[in-house]
Amino acid sequence: MEVIGKDVTLGKVGAVYGIKGWLKIHSFTDDHEAILDYFPWSLKLGNKIQSVDITDWRKHNNGLVVKVAGIDDRDVAQKLVGSEIFVSEEALSDLPEGEFYWRDLIGMAVVTDKGYDLGQVSDIMETGANDVLVVKANLKDGFGKKERLIPYLMDQVILSISAEDKQICVDWDPGF
Repeated sequence: MEVIGKDVTLGKVGAVYGIKGWLKIHSFTDDHEAILDYFPWSLKLGNKIQSVDITDWRKHNNGLVVKVAGIDDRDVAQKLVGSEIFVSEEALSDLPEGEFYWRDLIGMAVVTDKGYDLGQVSDIMETGANDVLVVKANLKDGFGKKERLIPYLMDQVILSISAEDKQICVDWDPGF
């Protein structure tokens, strides 16, 4: 999920599906159907933003197709293709203590358990085995690194996360 101000991007409108105005949806949520847990949706295409109501949905191959209220024509639906789907930050559910949305980790400082400042989280990648923090190194990094890829493995590599200090403590060799 990516943040737009106080709004959170949950996905993108793909191609038109069929002749009755259905749309394919590319969900950015871990569970693709979880995008349907967050409403109301707003669609952003260029500088144009509009709120939409979803009246129906169904699985299609590995994705979803949705029916937008008031759109019953393929040509009208085509105008929404490529739109970003976002919701207000308030639509997100509160997480249990110690759990974080990815968007909360972006920008946090990453420091080793020995006090070495590795840089800031610039992105998070999904891999088959585990997620990976992409850490942009400081300009004057003592090891000449520009970027580090650190596996997001709680209690193994990730020792603690402090939301208050915006800092992640890791057990990681700065030379790696």
